[in-house]
Amino acid sequence: MTTIRPEKCDEQELRTLFLFEKLTSAQLTQLCQDGHVEWFDPGPVYQEGDPAAAFYVLFQGTVVVSRRVGGQDVDVSRTAVPGVYAGAFQAYLGDQVPQLYNNSLRVTERSKFFVLPAETFAKIMNEWFPMAVHLLEGLFFGAKNVQEAVGQRERLLALGTVTAGLTHELNNPAAAAVRATSALRERIARVRQEFAELVAEPHRGQALVHLSALQELTVDQIGQAPPLSPLQAADREDELGDWLEEHSVADSGQLAPVLVQANLGTDWLDRIAGALPEDLLDNAVNWLGCTVEAELLLNEIEDATHRVSALVEAAKQYSQLDRAPYQNADVHEQLDSTLLLLAAKIGPDITVVRDYDGTLPGVPGYPAELNQVWTNLIDNATWAMRSTGDGHGTLTVRTAQEGDLVLVEFRDTGPGVPADVQSRVFDPFFTTKPVGEGTGLGLDISWRIIVTRHHGDLRLQSVPGDTRFQVRLPIDPAETETETETQTETGPAEADTPQEVP
Repeated sequence: MTTIRPEKCDEQELRTLFLFEKLTSAQLTQLCQDGHVEWFDPGPVYQEGDPAAAFYVLFQGTVVVSRRVGGQDVDVSRTAVPGVYAGAFQAYLGDQVPQLYNNSLRVTERSKFFVLPAETFAKIMNEWFPMAVHLLEGLFFGAKNVQEAVGQRERLLALGTVTAGLTHELNNPAAAAVRATSALRERIARVRQEFAELVAEPHRGQALVHLSALQELTVDQIGQAPPLSPLQAADREDELGDWLEEHSVADSGQLAPVLVQANLGTDWLDRIAGALPEDLLDNAVNWLGCTVEAELLLNEIEDATHRVSALVEAAKQYSQLDRAPYQNADVHEQLDSTLLLLAAKIGPDITVVRDYDGTLPGVPGYPAELNQVWTNLIDNATWAMRSTGDGHGTLTVRTAQEGDLVLVEFRDTGPGVPADVQSRVFDPFFTTKPVGEGTGLGLDISWRIIVTRHHGDLRLQSVPGDTRFQVRLPIDPAETETETETQTETGPAEADTPQEVP
């Protein structure tokens, strides 16, 4: 940092700044005694994370405010308005908050500042404006409490979205398992009945031995052949029905569809007919048919329970209940669990495309909070595509590595975000959804989780038919992180206020 030697403070010049225009002459005199005027050549004035040592007010020049994102400085504000202030403007809070610069400040041309040491600024504020200080303290911590309450509500909304999807998804396999269990009980009863008829005839010992071997062969053969198309299945069903009728097998109309479902054909029936006496064929085929139905129902129950288990595992992964709050997270695992839990809300008319980079490394962070971001962004994309009327669209979830950052992109084919409001989408309580359908909190909370908690970046690119929310997270964040969430944080739009350079 290159500076010119401080020059004498002019009280009348100080009064031209809106921050000081209402002060008395005595107060201006004290300011000039305690502070000084300083020129800075183009370059840095102070760095984010350093101890907040001074309060800066711009006389003339151009200042740029930046934030550190993924190890890089990202410009968030640029202004040349005289009177804007930056630096230790929270010094009046004392040790109630960490007194660190929460951004970096640089000048792009030779610029002139009034500089006041942080301790002096805090003392003046408390001595001159004691009531204002109490009001500001209440405003600061009140806003912080509101942010926490808003965050909690948004987390509950995200949890409600996931819970609704999970309930719906769990209901389907659970109901299927109940139906299959009831049907299986009936089939087992029929198996007992058919077997009793088989053994009722004397001198059938050798035939039953063959039948037992055929039963094992049948079970092994179920589902081995590739699945049939609807047309192939219909042809196979007709073929089996004709065979069963020709051989006088009872209930051929009910048995043929079961055999088709198990991928069993006339070659299987020919093998049974060749191994058993003709008078035993009817009972034997029906008995084996019951065995086939029982196996198919067992497969259905197994599939249903596996699906329930997968959903429970996805919910466990989503909630991170059994894991450390901060850990090295698998982004793909998070995305898959979130997509699974939101499958019912996404619906069958929206195509989900996973474009994952298989070489992606883990990302250090708070997985439960990142899952909340994925939920918000997927939910917004789904709503946008449904808002067009037909409800159809494509959601593409893409991951990639960009240098020392991980990119997670959510792209939808909805109508897009109007250009005149794109700069406001991350503002608290701003929403493009109709009244009652959106809180305006999801993107604000997502921005804070990504930028404040994970030192990443969240951006929007949108044109009709192609809207992309891009999340960038650092792969190797600094070991010592500034706890910026304990300070007043402003979203992207708030950083452009002409009075304060945050």
